[in-house]
Amino acid sequence: MAAGERRPRLRVAVLTSGGDAPGMNAAIRSAVRCGTELGLMMFGVQRGYAGLIENDVIPLDDRAVGGIIERGGTMLLSARSPEFLTPDGQAQALSTLRENALDALIVIGGNGSLSGARWLHGQGVSVVGIPASIDNDIPGTEMAIGVDTALNTVVEGLNRIRDTAVAHERAFVIEVMGRASGYIALMAGLAGGAEIVLLPEIPRSLEDIAGEVVEGVRKGKRHSIIVVAEGFQPTDVNLNGLSPGRAIANHLQRVGTLETRLTILGHVQRGGSPTAFDRILGSRYGHAAATWISEGRGGITATLSNGAIIPTAFDVLGQPCRNVERELYRLVQIVAH
Repeated sequence: MAAGERRPRLRVAVLTSGGDAPGMNAAIRSAVRCGTELGLMMFGVQRGYAGLIENDVIPLDDRAVGGIIERGGTMLLSARSPEFLTPDGQAQALSTLRENALDALIVIGGNGSLSGARWLHGQGVSVVGIPASIDNDIPGTEMAIGVDTALNTVVEGLNRIRDTAVAHERAFVIEVMGRASGYIALMAGLAGGAEIVLLPEIPRSLEDIAGEVVEGVRKGKRHSIIVVAEGFQPTDVNLNGLSPGRAIANHLQRVGTLETRLTILGHVQRGGSPTAFDRILGSRYGHAAATWISEGRGGITATLSNGAIIPTAFDVLGQPCRNVERELYRLVQIVAH
């Protein structure tokens, strides 16, 4: 570059992919405004990797991301993209990056989304990932965007259900999200005072669960709150298409110790205005991602470790996630007595 010649501004796009998580908008807002402050030209890819394949790229300036920090979901929209797993889809995604002269990409999402970011990095694209998953199942980070909001939503639901459980002397089975990770069930069960918490990581039988409810009645408990992750599998029965919550509720109803009802919280856990924690975390992640890209760094994910935001290599994504702690599971059992 000749003396006095201005360095061309880096062109950076942000995309959100996979399941939405409250706080994604805070991360988008922060990445765009911090990127602009650092001299980057910011863009957005709408509908995740599907939009990257379809060349759905829009410019983003400071005003475009105004008024979104308090909103759940994602202003850039999200979508699953099976096509991105195919050679043709991947080739088209790379073509979109070239056509728009994009120098770098910020990917906000869960394990699948960050795996896509890792693949793009392997193709020579400068990529920084931001973990966003209400399951908190992303290796290398203590906390992902959306977890705190989802937990507060679940705990509020448990509080309300307990009122009617006590009034009618019933057992309530509450099924929460978590196909492979029981983090939501564990933490919400602890915070919500559940009698029983069931996780994919810790197998148990329906007979054992029913026995614990019977034991609670023997001790004088006339209601029971049972929180189960959607990925829980009983050891003594085949679910045969039933959700674990339904299988447990049906079994307890047959045993007849307590009248039993089932509540599946479903996608209500994804929505809602993000908590202050998620807004702050998303803002910190967005700032880190924009800063690292301005410094020419890529192939990393922003992660939370001991209160600090640090870069973690994409290779860590292939390791097991250890955010479900057995000691906390034991604590749930102790304080539920």
